[in-house]
Amino acid sequence: MGSIAENIMQVRERIARAAEKSGRTAEDIVLVAVSKTRAPAEIAEAIAAGARDFGENKAQEFESKYEAVKDPRVNWHFIGHLQRNKVKYLIGKVGLLHSVDSLRLAEEIDRRAGEAGIIMDVLVQVNAASEESKFGVSSADTRELVREVSQRCGNIRIAGLMNIAPAADDPEEVRDVFRSVKMLFDEIARDASGERIDMKWLSMGMTHDYEVAIEEGANIVRVGTGIFGERNYAAGA
Repeated sequence: MGSIAENIMQVRERIARAAEKSGRTAEDIVLVAVSKTRAPAEIAEAIAAGARDFGENKAQEFESKYEAVKDPRVNWHFIGHLQRNKVKYLIGKVGLLHSVDSLRLAEEIDRRAGEAGIIMDVLVQVNAASEESKFGVSSADTRELVREVSQRCGNIRIAGLMNIAPAADDPEEVRDVFRSVKMLFDEIARDASGERIDMKWLSMGMTHDYEVAIEEGANIVRVGTGIFGERNYAAGA
């Protein structure tokens, strides 16, 4: 792989091609650079290359990154499974929570957002393939969770859906998963009412499948390895 700057340029070129296939432009797609396990210096390099949206998946790691990367241009996303007792570390710092998968979690976010005097934008995480190894609400239960959160949580705005597709050697194998989540997204958007539901974002696709996700309607993609290279978990890097 090339440098972080070169990788970002290549990812953006691929995003543009995929967006064109779906009748959109690269400007319609938000690229979230997944910075989990990455050092602040690497994040700074990505910022210098034009990246503005960064995704973290552990609350305590995010806290340290937030303090180390003091750049007003950065918009933070929390993309990992969120425990209720970690919500307090994110409110007021994260622009978008991608992984709401239960009413109890939403109620804690609502409580903390209320205390902070803000409206928290969240995505409902859909486990469209019903994988036991993944978090998220089933497709069949998504509408009900959206309804309950919108009715009970006055300090939350449901801004869309998030999905993690099953691992597949060929991204074409998960195209139908992305397509089904887009259909669900459109149905909820069509039937939504009230200021607490604003179906703006569909977060789907990672390094190995983001082009197919964009072709099927994603407007947020989460790319880590494709930007920063392979992670070295053993070294904590």
